[in-house]
Amino acid sequence: MNERLRQLMVQADYPAPEMALRAQKLAELIVRECMRQVEEQYLPVLEDETMMKDTHWDGYVQCGVDSYVAIREHFFGVEE
Repeated sequence: MNERLRQLMVQADYPAPEMALRAQKLAELIVRECMRQVEEQYLPVLEDETMMKDTHWDGYVQCGVDSYVAIREHFFGVEE
């Protein structure tokens, strides 16, 4: 189990150790949903050639990519 997830379960006074795997799965699903939401925001811009020619969107896309990577690495390590 990811150490950060374990710390969060302790903070939440999670009741029973036998439920830890279910709690971990729920936490992973929530984190993956957050990652999906970030992707949904920046991918359309990344795939639109007209928008990508406008340098205004460069920072927007980079912020989305950076957020996605930060969330993934924080909760899952460097693996996808």
